[in-house]
Amino acid sequence: MPVNGSSQPLPPTVFVLFGATGDLARRMVLPAFFELAQRGLLPEAWRLVGNGRGDVSHGEFRDAVRDALTEFGPSPDDGAWADFSRRLLFAGGGFGPSDPGSLPDVLGEVRDRLGAEAQYVHYLAVPPSAFGPLTEGLARHGLAEKARVVYEKPYGRSPESFRELDELVRSVFDEDQVFRIDHFLGKEGTQDLHVLRFANRLFQNIWSREHVAQVQIDVPEELDVADRAAFYDATGAALDMLVTHLFQVAAEVAMEPPDSLTPADLQAAREAVLASFRPLDPQHDVVLGQFTGFRDLDGVADASDTETFVAARLWVDDDRWRGVPFLLRTGKRMARSAQRVSLILREPEGPVRGVPRHGNVVALSLSGSGALDIALVTKQPGPDLVAAEARTTLDLKQVPGGAPLPPYVSLIHDVLTGDRSLFTTSDGLARAWAAFAPLQDHRPQVHPYPPGSWGPVEADALAEPGQWLLRQTGGDR
Repeated sequence: MPVNGSSQPLPPTVFVLFGATGDLARRMVLPAFFELAQRGLLPEAWRLVGNGRGDVSHGEFRDAVRDALTEFGPSPDDGAWADFSRRLLFAGGGFGPSDPGSLPDVLGEVRDRLGAEAQYVHYLAVPPSAFGPLTEGLARHGLAEKARVVYEKPYGRSPESFRELDELVRSVFDEDQVFRIDHFLGKEGTQDLHVLRFANRLFQNIWSREHVAQVQIDVPEELDVADRAAFYDATGAALDMLVTHLFQVAAEVAMEPPDSLTPADLQAAREAVLASFRPLDPQHDVVLGQFTGFRDLDGVADASDTETFVAARLWVDDDRWRGVPFLLRTGKRMARSAQRVSLILREPEGPVRGVPRHGNVVALSLSGSGALDIALVTKQPGPDLVAAEARTTLDLKQVPGGAPLPPYVSLIHDVLTGDRSLFTTSDGLARAWAAFAPLQDHRPQVHPYPPGSWGPVEADALAEPGQWLLRQTGGDR
């Protein structure tokens, strides 16, 4: 029987998936549920009730889920489909405060089968504009008490809209019922940061401004946005990635050692360091870019100034990191795809001269199962004492006994067990928005860059006197 971290059986559970026929549900959420079923990580008694505006039968919904799994995996032919599919139901007619559609009736039937004590998990895989009406509907129709609710990003589009949404959510749910999902926190590589830093004295002792000259959190993407150009034109890279994923990863790197690795202590440590984020200086510490051809995409305005690239120099004003730049970069149609956190160490004091500027680097790939890369300075073989760089990589998928979970699988499992370690809090997001606000109030010029490049040349200055590591190792424009 599946158990949670405290070895207690998971209770009967009703998953209510709002936006069940949408793109996010098809690509991410439904495949994650199916993988949990394959791994035996769902409760013994459960049902998934999809919700949407359309009049879709249970059988048609099951066919749609099978099509999604066939396209995005895991393949339904790999096993567990027969048992999984019989637990899928659909409630049409939409859902809102005034009209709940058929959802209450379907949920009533499910509760008759699973028992009145079955817990609800509401997953809002819908556009942010629907968060408010759905939250009000859950309260109005008696579906909020003792339930858990998962909100996708962006949780607000500005400090003001964040506060408005947050006040509504907190008027309906207690904080421990709310799971604001950020799939970067669910990555194996991001979680490896905890163990790498706190379980290895080799790294624990260098994790401060005394030893680190610069931190780079770099997430370039080769991907285009053609399949969601209208959404992206209304959002942009800064809102889609910077205030959400990259700020949270920066907090993971920069936080003080928590008292323990319990959810409450981890969240408190992240919140504390987010409060030390200096508000961005848009004129000196942020560069925006747009790849050439973005305006030609269907759904993008002809005169759009939406950024498809953002690079920022973030400062953490606390005793551990004061004066160390955290360089954050992401963009579409770039030279390569990567997800890396790199700590560039200071040049050592001592008799060895000519040490390469980026010769000492500890880097962690956040992709897949993660990988640890270490760059060291060593003697170049030969008769003379010449300093040279050497690199070694530990691929963490090779760690014996591992069974890594993809981010959405890991995070949905945490929702089931009530583990909020890897979810953002209301207070933490408020502090992230405070640091981000100047960029929305005073947007700098958006610079063009050619597809397949490393972004606009203006971003290079943010890394001076060094340079972006991925440009160094990945080739020039």
